[in-house]
Amino acid sequence: MHIDIITVVPGLLEGPFAHSILKRAEDKGLASIRVINLRDYSTSKQKQVDDYAFGGGAGMVMSIEPIARCIEALQKERTYDEIIYMTPDGARFDQPMANALSLNQNLLILCGHYKGVDERVRERFITKEISIGDYVLSGGELAAAVVADALIRLIPGVLNDETSALTDSFQDGLLAPPVYTRPAEYDGMKVPEVLLSGHEAKINEWRFEASVRRTHERRPDLLRDNQPGKSDAESYKK
Repeated sequence: MHIDIITVVPGLLEGPFAHSILKRAEDKGLASIRVINLRDYSTSKQKQVDDYAFGGGAGMVMSIEPIARCIEALQKERTYDEIIYMTPDGARFDQPMANALSLNQNLLILCGHYKGVDERVRERFITKEISIGDYVLSGGELAAAVVADALIRLIPGVLNDETSALTDSFQDGLLAPPVYTRPAEYDGMKVPEVLLSGHEAKINEWRFEASVRRTHERRPDLLRDNQPGKSDAESYKK
């Protein structure tokens, strides 16, 4: 997978992609991320990429000209499966969307800033608009990093344990169950006996029931949308 990210503050994205799983994916040649400075495509002496909004109002708007120049230049290099705009009024990003997007090979992400982009950018270039939640950030850079992380970790070979991503929260419409590691007892707190039993079927059943219980307690809305059955416990065998 290759991801290009257009931003006016590239420094915000230096840290997230230089460490951990994302860096490992690049080192393995399984993913590549390129951060593009939109100001490089400005023709103004001050490298300006924004202007006042027609009709007045507070805040500046990202101009269409540098964005169009940037996207058109990048499209000469490769064909993008999706051109994504990170915006608070986009479709809510969730695990099913991450799963679907992870199957693509070339993605372009435009990070919004200021009061957003000229609407004509969205009309001409954008194929998918994404929000990571019902709140407003200073820009789309952190949201783009979240999306990139969620996608890249799903690429086969990125995680050391190929099945790890399959049992993450939300993959089956449920939150993940509690997890424990050594020691088996700490300060009077014990790991559930079933997890020490070595009985795979009982462990899978416990994990499924714990997952349903945790989802009911913390995210009952997920249970309203999904009706998991006992067969879903099979996901924990993988």
